[in-house]
Amino acid sequence: MKQKRAPAARRNSGFTLMELLVVLAILGLLAGLVGPQVLNTLGGAKTKTAGIQIRDLEQALEMYKLDVGRYPSTAQGLQSLVEKPADASGWNGPYLKSGVPLDPWSREYHYKYPGEHGELDVFTYGQNGAPGGDGEDRDVGNWDR
Repeated sequence: MKQKRAPAARRNSGFTLMELLVVLAILGLLAGLVGPQVLNTLGGAKTKTAGIQIRDLEQALEMYKLDVGRYPSTAQGLQSLVEKPADASGWNGPYLKSGVPLDPWSREYHYKYPGEHGELDVFTYGQNGAPGGDGEDRDVGNWDR
């Protein structure tokens, strides 16, 4: 003889469709409110990372100048921090442990000597890769302090 389950026990054995829809709606609202804040924080982190890398490049350029007596030319570029230029007597590098880094958007940093903003310029054009812009698209350079 088979026993029948009580109707109350059957009702409490799982979630109703309505309960699941309410939970999904709440999760959607939370994602809509929190998601943009998280993305803004991540974006700002890339700009800060670029600023830190630029300071490191600037310090390596200072060490280059102490050894060689001058900064590398614009044509020699940042690569002279890793490979000795032909006319760099006193070069005691490499001045960077793992080569010249790419910016956080996977592009090469720009270098100008003499610079337009100071004695030398080390910079990146930001996320969009073009001069100017706001937020993540703004230029980040060693003059931004």
